[in-house]
Amino acid sequence: MSDVHTAMALLINAFSKYAGKEGDPHTLSKAELKELLQNELGDLLGKANDKTAVDRIFKELDQNQDNSVDFSEFGKMVFCLTVMCHEYFTTKK
Repeated sequence: MSDVHTAMALLINAFSKYAGKEGDPHTLSKAELKELLQNELGDLLGKANDKTAVDRIFKELDQNQDNSVDFSEFGKMVFCLTVMCHEYFTTKK
């Protein structure tokens, strides 16, 4: 499997690991998102324990306002974080 295919599989698996613990296996509730942020992105985000920050992130991600985050909404967050990291490391040279 190529590096990009591996990255895609890892993202799908990470989402699936947390989605559905409280219901729909295809979406993240706010609690599931918080757990994912803490466990998978805690080093990068730093404020995953801050309820206000989690509420704000959840609200921004939940574009269709269905009170859950689907894989597409999650993917947009991962892509934005990846772009920011890329910009940081390419300008740091």
